[in-house]
Amino acid sequence: MATLITELNELFAIPPVKELSPDVSGELQSICRLHSISPEQLSYKWESYSMNMGSEQTQLDLPTARAFKKDLQEIVEREARSKSHMRSADRRGAFATPRNAAKGEDVLGMYVQVDLGDKNTLLIQFRIEGITPLQQSTSGGNKRKAPFDTPTVPKFSKANGMSSPSDGRSLPARPMQTGHQSVPFAERQNPGQIIETFNGHLDVHEASIAPHSEPRVKLTANTDLKRFRYRPMAMHLSEASEILDDRIDEFQSLIQAHHGLDDSAFGNAAAQGTNEIISVGRIASDSPEGKLNAASMVLELSRRTGAGLRVPLKIESGACAFFPGQIVAVRGVNPSGDYFSVSGILAIPLLDLAASNQTTIDGFNERLGVTEEQDHSLPSKTLNVLFASGPYTADDNLAFEPLQALCQKAEETCADMLILIGPFLDTEHPLLASGDFELPHDPSFEPDRATLVDVFRLLIAKPLQALAQALPSITIVCIPSTRDIMNKHVSWPQDNLPGKKLGLPKQAKMVSNPVTVSINELVVAISAQDILYELRSSEITVGDESKGSSLLARLPRHLIEQRHFFPLYPPMDRTLLPKIGTEEGLATGTPMDVSYLKLGEWLDARPDMLIQPSALPQFTKVVENVLVVNPGTVSKRKGAGTFAQMTIYPRKITVQERSQGAMVGHRLFERARVDVVRI
Repeated sequence: MATLITELNELFAIPPVKELSPDVSGELQSICRLHSISPEQLSYKWESYSMNMGSEQTQLDLPTARAFKKDLQEIVEREARSKSHMRSADRRGAFATPRNAAKGEDVLGMYVQVDLGDKNTLLIQFRIEGITPLQQSTSGGNKRKAPFDTPTVPKFSKANGMSSPSDGRSLPARPMQTGHQSVPFAERQNPGQIIETFNGHLDVHEASIAPHSEPRVKLTANTDLKRFRYRPMAMHLSEASEILDDRIDEFQSLIQAHHGLDDSAFGNAAAQGTNEIISVGRIASDSPEGKLNAASMVLELSRRTGAGLRVPLKIESGACAFFPGQIVAVRGVNPSGDYFSVSGILAIPLLDLAASNQTTIDGFNERLGVTEEQDHSLPSKTLNVLFASGPYTADDNLAFEPLQALCQKAEETCADMLILIGPFLDTEHPLLASGDFELPHDPSFEPDRATLVDVFRLLIAKPLQALAQALPSITIVCIPSTRDIMNKHVSWPQDNLPGKKLGLPKQAKMVSNPVTVSINELVVAISAQDILYELRSSEITVGDESKGSSLLARLPRHLIEQRHFFPLYPPMDRTLLPKIGTEEGLATGTPMDVSYLKLGEWLDARPDMLIQPSALPQFTKVVENVLVVNPGTVSKRKGAGTFAQMTIYPRKITVQERSQGAMVGHRLFERARVDVVRI
């Protein structure tokens, strides 16, 4: 019992609170016993429940714990009823009494009539082995009339293919079947409330009376966008294995140079020997299907240094966090040949911080209207950047009200830049996945000929065009997601969206996923793939690594140390991700093209800022001098979400720095205020 309570406190207590209240702890213990699940499995179910319910219900108190318990029980009962129904249907089909086929009925009485008009009735026979159109009947009889009335709103549906465009008939939209009623956007609670503030001592950007005549942001892509135009779904195993091997060898060279080691210090961890060696390899699990743990952890070596072998690891001392795909340098011996006994883990060198020459920084300060002699702390002389991540509408509608509210916020605050991270038209949206939804009337397209391009132009591009007209000086950056319907590039790393085809304004810049850009002098790294959630579920800690360290700070540190946007390999199984609202219920996950993993590497310098949207709670933290922000999603599945607003003050160069005349660091974490705000 004590162990169960301890595990629940570690997983569910939010610092600075270290223990759950007795009532909440009792409810969680009851759930574990009732459903025979571990506290870790319960935490995954809680994360899924929190995402579905939205940020308003994520506080774990006694009423929420009881609602969570009731929801789990309802899910179990629904699954039990479904299985019972399937078994009873099988029994009825196996022992059905044949009927009289001479009366025009089928043997098992499984004819269905679909009325297509006054004289045309299609008779369909459902056979056990499939569906076969049997015949067409024009007899009167008792027929069930289907509601084929023309809807008042233009219809975009897969079912429209069954009717002629000239007759205007259309199948009615099916209402969504959801376990919880979503909150209408107009009735959302506390819009505009600031959830979290970083550097609260700095003032928020002071909007100008009139929009700026010229853009104050110079945007430069530090990523070669042309390299992302590769052919997806054409991966060769030989190329993938070489990429994985090369990454191990590259890290070995970095570690050797950083620690000043000779070639003789490195060896093959899989070979038996009594001499202490250093071996560099990739963390993996001994079972492809199993979850990584201390007993199943192995070190995968490259073909050059270890013939591609795997050797079990036994951590003798120290504390560290591990995850599949992590490149590590371990020191130890393999006396028996059965396992490698680790006595120490070598630190991996970090990339140098981004820096600029003083002339460049002075030039960007002049764009903001600040000279060397002027005050750099005026809120009116700051950059105003808004960034948000999709989805941009709730699961039960395609109104995209959160996106419209975000554009209105950008207009009201005279934003210099708006960063939008996909998905825009989400493959996981139930209405888009079914193809059965209604569009508002628009003269630019015909309802019977509407395509997804028309849907994007109407629902996404239209509010962005209105924003660009109101703020001609704004810069809009669009990053796609692997969940975007409009992007033919289905794998990660991912090419950019086709901007001209989608009717976006000229202020909108299409970039890849992931991407590193320069916003004036600042280096900003952005990725739409939720690596933090997958790391959270795949990571294990050995020793006391988890004690005294923040989970939300430890996860981004993995990305910084591994110099990669997605260091996890293989990606998390999509069946283990939270269920979505579509009929299939499976999340998209990470469709990774291993042959092009190098496109996800950080090459030249550590970024000043990492924007990493995630299903984990929103946060803003400084990790290894990198400002890491998770803005959350603009729309939850059942309600409104959050976005982030950043106020960036000019970089003031000190007298000492000017006298030295050297490159200066950007130190964004000291001069930026970040607010995570409810939409």
